[in-house]
Amino acid sequence: MKKHLFSAFAMLFSITILSAQEVVFEEYDLDNGLHVILHQDNSAPVVTTSVMYHVGSKDEDPDKTGFAHFFEHLLFEGTKNIERGEWDKIVSSNGGKANANTFLDRTYYYEVFPSNSLEVGLWLESERLMHPIIGQVGVDTQKEVVQEERRLRTDNAPYGAFFEQILKNLYPDHPYRWGVIGSLDHLSSATLDDFKKFNKTYYVPNNAVLVVAGDFETAKTKKMIEDYFGPIPRGAEIQRPNTAEKPITKTVFAKYHDPNIQIPAILLAYRTPGQGQRDSYVINMISTYLSSGESSKLYKKLVDEKKMALQILSVPIDAEDYSSYIVGGLPVGENSIQDIKKEIDEEILKLQMELISEKDYQKLQNKFENQFVNTNSGVEGIANSLAENYMLKDDTNLINTEIDIYRSITREEIMEVAKKYLKVNQRVELEYLPEQKDAN
Repeated sequence: MKKHLFSAFAMLFSITILSAQEVVFEEYDLDNGLHVILHQDNSAPVVTTSVMYHVGSKDEDPDKTGFAHFFEHLLFEGTKNIERGEWDKIVSSNGGKANANTFLDRTYYYEVFPSNSLEVGLWLESERLMHPIIGQVGVDTQKEVVQEERRLRTDNAPYGAFFEQILKNLYPDHPYRWGVIGSLDHLSSATLDDFKKFNKTYYVPNNAVLVVAGDFETAKTKKMIEDYFGPIPRGAEIQRPNTAEKPITKTVFAKYHDPNIQIPAILLAYRTPGQGQRDSYVINMISTYLSSGESSKLYKKLVDEKKMALQILSVPIDAEDYSSYIVGGLPVGENSIQDIKKEIDEEILKLQMELISEKDYQKLQNKFENQFVNTNSGVEGIANSLAENYMLKDDTNLINTEIDIYRSITREEIMEVAKKYLKVNQRVELEYLPEQKDAN
């Protein structure tokens, strides 16, 4: 992800909420379709401005992948009124920080400033939306940046390709099937017109949500938002992919040889409901119980007690159309990946046949309560939650009510959801292996 300068100011005045408390917000639409969410908190002189666009890797042409992530970089290049190389300078000179990230369904840009620089943040994001320069110099520069990022994070990183390998096997038809960073060949062969078309299609106000969270005056802020974003023309309605995957009814076996590793891994991947659906919340609890962290059942059993695994891998992926639960491990000593798989399956079967203990259930509830509070403990996290709840879960107020969903999940429900989704014949089994050496 693109790195930007951090200010001591924002760190000094980070806001801490010690208990889950209601996040008060206001939301409305501009005439051009831009959705606006305001959360006022004057307890510290910090403000976050953010814009989430409803475009991720799933919205790409299968023959032109990597565009959404590429734009995460490209749209820091400059605009009609911001020269190349000046974006970071503007942010840092105003005591702020800025960053962006991309995933399967959305792209997110944000700034955190001292509250007296709120207008700078609004101007920057309106410039990104209204006056971006999609030029050959910027495109060529960012192609090199993305190529280096892929080399570092995927091609040359130990276990770096597992995400792409899982996706292509778990989603043979749906556009989740390629990695977020996409294909370098696709980016290399793309024309300037291809990038301009992508920008014109997805970077429009009616495909975005603007969040302002922190220390501001509401009336003044609304006026600035109208002044900066109101003149931006509405875009054409977006036609989204509507690909439904056929259910997996027979185990999908896959292998991948990674030249960057010496220890093999086994990865078991299950297709689960899209984020926002109740069963998806239950899967998150199952993931935490089985495999998330050193206190999870699998870590304690395979790493601490039996010393069969070097590491337990847990990768729950929350996404709009489908989510995924990926669990696996790296064997140690004389143990094999098949030994690890057998132990994982035993714990999953136990979860399907027996209720978890009251003690473990209460421990899970405490973990999710703590996670909920921490996620929304400052205006930066609140801004992200408001945007994502609105855009991907269709309920902005989940920032206040999501914890109640977790609280309402019963031990019986955990058992039933495990039975429903974590079946051996409904998964991908990926053997992630060291590259084979020639006998010669």
